[in-house]
Amino acid sequence: MACPSSGSASYTVVIIPLKTSLYSLDALRFYLWIKRLKDLEKEKDALCSGLEVLEKARLWYLQRLEENKFRQSRIEAKSGLGSCLGDASETRSCLLRSRIQRVNGSLGSVMSEPNAMSSSNPSLPEAVADSDLRWHNSVLTQKVSDKNRQISLLELEKDALLEQLDELQETRRCT
Repeated sequence: MACPSSGSASYTVVIIPLKTSLYSLDALRFYLWIKRLKDLEKEKDALCSGLEVLEKARLWYLQRLEENKFRQSRIEAKSGLGSCLGDASETRSCLLRSRIQRVNGSLGSVMSEPNAMSSSNPSLPEAVADSDLRWHNSVLTQKVSDKNRQISLLELEKDALLEQLDELQETRRCT
């Protein structure tokens, strides 16, 4: 990574005596120039720190994907009703999925926010409204996913009950 580690961040203060008054236009320009450089250094440090976090997150996501593929293949191998019903890890999985969706939404909003290169910056209320809409969309997506899972489980349960009913009717006919 091209960025230095966040622990080695340091700032240098430069004091250059000006031949003019402290309240002169040149002194103000110099101060604002130094302040802008300092702000850019802080932004660079924050961006480098973010890159480090994103690299760790990328590795974490890849590991979770591999674990997910493994669990999915294990469940497909079982392919029975018992493997689909109430797993203790399902609650943890749901919570983790919710958190991942929240992080994904936050990252998406950071990347889609207009930056300094864009001349059309939305006002703060618009940005908050956009963030709220993204959050509500994430919550609704999660609810739809949960309902779809419940429907699938109910359909499996219905099929199993219908099979039991057919078996009972067959045994009654035979007796």
